[in-house]
Amino acid sequence: MPQTAQGAQALGGGSCAPGPAEGEQGTGVPEPHFLMDSSEPAAPEKERSAPHMAKTCWNVFWGFWDYETPKVIVVKNRNLGFIYRTVQLLILLYFVWYVFIIQKGYQDSETGPESSVITKVKGITKSQKKVWDVEEYVKPPEGGSVFSIITRAEITPFQTLGTCPESIRIRNATCFSDDDCIAGEMDMLGNGEKTGRCVPYYRGTKKTCEVSAWCPVEDEAVNSEFLGQMAPQFTILIKNSIHYPKFQFSKGNIRDYDDGYLKHCTFNADTDLYCPIFKLGFIVEQAGENFTELAHKGGVIGIIINWNCDLDLSESKCNPKYSFRRLDPKHIQASSGYNYRFAKYYNHNGTDSRTLIKAYGIRIDVIVHGQAGKFSLIPTIINLATALTSIGVGSFLCDWILLTFMNKNKVYSHRKFDKMVDTQDPSEGQGPSSPQASSQDSIPMEPKGLSQL
Repeated sequence: MPQTAQGAQALGGGSCAPGPAEGEQGTGVPEPHFLMDSSEPAAPEKERSAPHMAKTCWNVFWGFWDYETPKVIVVKNRNLGFIYRTVQLLILLYFVWYVFIIQKGYQDSETGPESSVITKVKGITKSQKKVWDVEEYVKPPEGGSVFSIITRAEITPFQTLGTCPESIRIRNATCFSDDDCIAGEMDMLGNGEKTGRCVPYYRGTKKTCEVSAWCPVEDEAVNSEFLGQMAPQFTILIKNSIHYPKFQFSKGNIRDYDDGYLKHCTFNADTDLYCPIFKLGFIVEQAGENFTELAHKGGVIGIIINWNCDLDLSESKCNPKYSFRRLDPKHIQASSGYNYRFAKYYNHNGTDSRTLIKAYGIRIDVIVHGQAGKFSLIPTIINLATALTSIGVGSFLCDWILLTFMNKNKVYSHRKFDKMVDTQDPSEGQGPSSPQASSQDSIPMEPKGLSQL
């Protein structure tokens, strides 16, 4: 088929005006024979392919702006349709109920509020020999978020610097002669420096190495005093304030009532939520512990204050929630309980003396945590996009079943995927291709088995 000037221009990508040879060809007059025998060399292959490459790149550029949409095939199979809709429903319920309602996926959130805690303990109790007040049984007295209340004390009074037998409870402290005691040796678990002498123990027939220490050592002169008789009635005031800097929100656990409110109230989750005064017995009971046993061996109780606030609601809906539990592993004998030692120093008849106290008590750890959330457009869009994308899991699952386990899986596969075969005109590279050749560049193969559907 003769080629028009317009077709030649499109392939050449040059000017619309025809060249000299083109003008003569357009007249329909055959060229003279001597022009066919011209010795002028043919254009290089690279120069002839350059216009074709330019056209290809230009088509690719415009093809980038094409819209592509997937092909939809309706399969009349109720079982497969039931699976598809069920998966879609489950995914939809997950995002609507759990992500958006339970987890509030439409909100921007902040965890770990800035917090301050101040505590104050009040109460008196009596042991076998004396009355104890707050200044003696609360350590440390500053009123921080971690403190202990002494419930039993083993007291070694009137200790002075001197020499005395080592405690028989210390490993390798027993001896039979001075040769068993090396002078100047110190046991890190003992009470002092060995003098090199083997001396009779405080009681019995055994002997231990003599040490230079605070004497008598703790083992011999200890007196045990129980303070737990009135301890359940001790009151603990916990002042807590929190701040969420992202949302510029602050609140405390004490409301601005009249001055006398805190003097006569105790905590009640229903009627006095903003009266953070707790009785020690109430705390131990809420932690599920026996007070007498805990007071004898000691233990660690955690008071957890949870500030979970939905800032889309009013400030009155943001309230503290208290919970109590034991933190030390009471079922492991080697690490259960809580005790520590401290001493009170004084001068008696010109001699420096001290009273050593091994204190067993209930340690209180006030732990504050929480999370605040407020509506934000960004997490809402992200979760909505995730939900819409996840619905496509149903299509993926059903396609897998359709193409793997169904009886007509091969037929479905041929119908779902169109295979294209590219063919090239043998004359390509020798000149412009004819419309017939260009129409045969890609020929779709007829899917097999279409009649079976």
